[in-house]
Amino acid sequence: MRIHSTFTKALAVSAVALMSLTACGGSDGGADAPAATGAGSDLGLVQAGTLTVCSDIPYKPFEYEENGKYVGFDMDLVGAIAKAMDLKLEVKDVGFDGLQSGVVLASGQCDMGASAMTITDDRKKHLGFTDGYYDSEQSLLVPKDSDIKSIDDLAGKTVGVQQGTTGKKYATEHVPSDTKIQDYPSDAELFPALQSKGVDAVLQDLPVNLEHTQDGKFKIVAKYKTDEQYGFAVKKDGTEALLKELDAKLAELKDNGQYQEIYDKYFSTK
Repeated sequence: MRIHSTFTKALAVSAVALMSLTACGGSDGGADAPAATGAGSDLGLVQAGTLTVCSDIPYKPFEYEENGKYVGFDMDLVGAIAKAMDLKLEVKDVGFDGLQSGVVLASGQCDMGASAMTITDDRKKHLGFTDGYYDSEQSLLVPKDSDIKSIDDLAGKTVGVQQGTTGKKYATEHVPSDTKIQDYPSDAELFPALQSKGVDAVLQDLPVNLEHTQDGKFKIVAKYKTDEQYGFAVKKDGTEALLKELDAKLAELKDNGQYQEIYDKYFSTK
């Protein structure tokens, strides 16, 4: 999924402080927060007793807000991980560019990033990743009556992408030379641009584009296998114990069937 500018980084860090929201009954870090000797005290958590997670919201079906709570595949999965670790969960909404660049995590604003983030060699230079938890691919979304049938048909047209993502990388490497690539901060701006005909197509992760086909006004005309895996991110250094625990709990959820239950909730075709 889902290069950066100094301005974007500053916004991302500021957003963490200004836009934090507690999910799944998480603590707000007030006076009654657990003491440092509580659960997870050996993991170097930014807030003792709480797993603090940063995510770029919305990005349905992975993370979005519903009835005042953050939900989605990623959100349900980190909620189950936090519970397995005997921790409360707090979710903070931040910009994806600042998250995938490592700025937000390096600043100590959260313990981990959960935002449909593809594991790449470039990101590994400034982030640590858990084992992969979701296999994804890219796709091309267009209006139902569009004459665009493939990436080659984007010649002379404008394709929308989310900045800092593997979707943008794929577009940059594969669209015709006269195609305009238009960046947007998130899907919240990207899809409306397609709806208003500000762009002719959207190239991004398949599950997210699938969400936009449900009313029948838009269709996916191509899928691109990229061997992508999403991983949960942590800051590069000093998180060895946390990373080991996250991987252990993720494996536990897969073994006991909870992972499959959460997966089926969002991706089952039945």
